[in-house]
Amino acid sequence: MKKINREKLKKQKNIDTVKEQKIMKKEKKKKFKTQLKSQKIKVEEKTSNVTRKKRMRNEILILWAILFALIFRIGWIQFGMGAELQSMAYVQQTLDRSINPRRGTIYDATGKTILAVSSTVETITVNPVNIAKEDKEKVATALSNIFELDYETVLKRVSKKSSIETITKKVDKEKADELRIWMQENNITTGINIDEDTKRYYPYNNLASQVIGFSGSDNQGLDGIEAVYDDDLKGQKGKIQKLTDATGGDIKNTGENYVSAVDGNDLVLTIDATIQGIAEKYLEEACIDNECSDGGNIIVMNPKTGDVLAMAGYPNYNLNSPFEPSTEELKANWDTMSQTDKNRAMMVLWRNKAVTDTYEPGSTFKLVTTSAALQEGITTPDKKGEFTCTGGIEIAGVRIKCWRSYRPHGAESLREALMNSCNPVFIGLGQKLGVHTYYQYLEKFGLLGKTGIDLPGEATSIFLKEDKVGPVELATISFGQRFEITPIQLATAVSTIANGGVKITPRIVKQKINSQTGEITDIPVKLGERVISEEHSQEILSMMESVVAEGTGKNAQVKGYRVGGKTGTSEDGVNTNKYVTSFVGVAPISDPEVVVLVTLYNPTGEGGHQGGAVGAPVGGQVLSEVLPYLELQKDNQTQEDIKKQVEVPNIEGMTIQEATKALKEVNLDLQIQNEPEDIDKTKVVVKEQLPKQGIRVYEQTKIIIEI
Repeated sequence: MKKINREKLKKQKNIDTVKEQKIMKKEKKKKFKTQLKSQKIKVEEKTSNVTRKKRMRNEILILWAILFALIFRIGWIQFGMGAELQSMAYVQQTLDRSINPRRGTIYDATGKTILAVSSTVETITVNPVNIAKEDKEKVATALSNIFELDYETVLKRVSKKSSIETITKKVDKEKADELRIWMQENNITTGINIDEDTKRYYPYNNLASQVIGFSGSDNQGLDGIEAVYDDDLKGQKGKIQKLTDATGGDIKNTGENYVSAVDGNDLVLTIDATIQGIAEKYLEEACIDNECSDGGNIIVMNPKTGDVLAMAGYPNYNLNSPFEPSTEELKANWDTMSQTDKNRAMMVLWRNKAVTDTYEPGSTFKLVTTSAALQEGITTPDKKGEFTCTGGIEIAGVRIKCWRSYRPHGAESLREALMNSCNPVFIGLGQKLGVHTYYQYLEKFGLLGKTGIDLPGEATSIFLKEDKVGPVELATISFGQRFEITPIQLATAVSTIANGGVKITPRIVKQKINSQTGEITDIPVKLGERVISEEHSQEILSMMESVVAEGTGKNAQVKGYRVGGKTGTSEDGVNTNKYVTSFVGVAPISDPEVVVLVTLYNPTGEGGHQGGAVGAPVGGQVLSEVLPYLELQKDNQTQEDIKKQVEVPNIEGMTIQEATKALKEVNLDLQIQNEPEDIDKTKVVVKEQLPKQGIRVYEQTKIIIEI
């Protein structure tokens, strides 16, 4: 029993021991976990402290970086962008209204006749934010009534939430004064601006229109001299500045700052208004009488200086209304034409064909072949029977006929060949010269490039490349066909011959006048190399005189003066059945002062299309008035001739009836430029006249007037 109890006790003891051990293990495990947790907490606390410090350090670094960035930005705004921002702020806080400068005046060669001038007009603008809401309709009504504008359009501008709106430009002072009176009567003191402006005006309307060109409403030159010399003519804009608030409204007690415009410089052209008027008068008559469907042009040059005294084109246009039709045909069809056709038609009128278009010069070009042949010693002017015309010549299997093949010229000297305009003779000269030598002379005369005239759109010639020219091509070039040049190129080449053989460059402007100081700057005359000798120059002039005296140019004779010339007829394209008729003249032959080139495109009238019959008479008419006007002494002047010159009276301000009577008293005639169909000659007044008062002209000369 005791043994059993002892065993039970021992077993119980073992059980208790095991329990104690388990309890101790649990407590030990629990203690370990507690210690582990405590250590973990400590580690976490330590880690947290490190992280917090690191975060704080990073935050401090970020704050410093932001601070430095802000400081840098402020510095950049202040110093780097300061000027720009100041300018932007100034623009936002100020309201500028521009003042157009007076565009420079354009004078003719005399320096007295004004061809283009800027007159003072007004520009009307509004500041919508400065017009009271209850006044907007009233202001819109007044503006639309005074300036004949669409009311709804004006109201829309007056009602806009903007600082400034343009209502109308280039209005006459009388109209602007009506607005001033209305503003005063209605106590409108702010919101409407009347600023000085300029408007281009051309006193002689169509005169030299394709040379002078015109300017746009923004004072910018768009064509002709107005475009080429725009930088000289336009001047610098001025402005009116005033402070405004954020909405663009006026700030009380602040004035306006006025910055004056700088006027453009004046120009003096080589164009003489009287000679230009003479050229245009006879060109118009020739184109109408000979039914020249494609118009024509006349160039008058001084061969010693290259000065273009006149450059007339027909048809032309009115410089004061350059976008409106100026010919009767266009006026009749204008309303039925599309906008594209209208634009194309106006471009045709604006084109200065003497500079921008090329044509085959025909027999007038034989002067170049003659010059080269004489200079190279191939021929002489008066060797009897040196050449023989059989009615044609065969070149490389191609027979080229003389224009008078039906009755050959037979034996001829060079002078006689030029008088007869005999093609075979000049073909032969071209063959003797050879392609290379011939092209050297083309280069020397400036015929392979532009002349350099100071007008826009100058075209260059169209020749085959030298290495492409064969015997037939050389033959046709020698008498002026199958290549193209511009009229100004031919006039310049003939001027070189007339200038003793020294090349000249044509010019249109001879002086610039500074608008601020009045200082005059001369545009120099440009002389080039000698092309032919003076001796050969005199020989060619002598032969040209024979052409007018006895040859194809007889119709260009001018009583009392020695005139030389050469006629020309060529095809206008291949198989077009159109022709170009021309005449080039030089006078006086004893001391050349004038070269005139007449070019008529596709004459279809009863007079035909031959240069001698159609072109030469026009050249003679022009020279018959230009030579006396330039006071060039006649070669065989008589006392009777001197008595026929009279002084032009002043008829400006007279009625047409009074002017006609005043001119008749000195045996002069009156011609109205662009004469309207219905005109009351007892009331309409003469505004301008050409020639001007005091000029000496021959009796029965037509005085051109503008009304």
